[in-house]
Amino acid sequence: MIIEQKVRGDHRGQLIAIESQNDIPLEIKRVFYIYGTEKNIPRGTHAHFKTKQYLIAVNGSCRVTLDDGQEKTTYNLNRPYIGLLQNEMTWGSMHDFSYDCVLMVLADLPYDEKDYIYEYADFISKLSS
Repeated sequence: MIIEQKVRGDHRGQLIAIESQNDIPLEIKRVFYIYGTEKNIPRGTHAHFKTKQYLIAVNGSCRVTLDDGQEKTTYNLNRPYIGLLQNEMTWGSMHDFSYDCVLMVLADLPYDEKDYIYEYADFISKLSS
C-alpha cells in the first residue's frame, strides 16, 4: 500500500514528520537505511513472518517488488513524501537503485534473525500451511 505523507514547508525548505499509528499504520520499533547500492544488485529478497515495514526513498529512487504469493506488484519509490507499506508474510525485493538513493525503512519490530524467510520456496510453503 502506497501512503503519501503530508509535506510541511515554506521558503526555508520542506519537512515531513512520521508518527507511529498516526501517519503510518504501525508502531515504529526499528529504523534503518540502505545507501551506496549498485543499480543491478537487488536487496531484500526475503519475507518476514511477523515484521511490517514502511519504505521511503528519502533521496534518489528505487523500485520495490512485493509478492504476497498470489500477485507481484512493482512500485517506483522516487519522491521523499511517498512510502510503501510492506506487510508481514510478503516477499520483498528492492532493485534498480539510483546512484544517490537512500532508502529508509521503518519497522514495527526489533531485528530478529528468526523472523526472516530467505528461500522463496519456503515462503510459498509457509503461506499454504
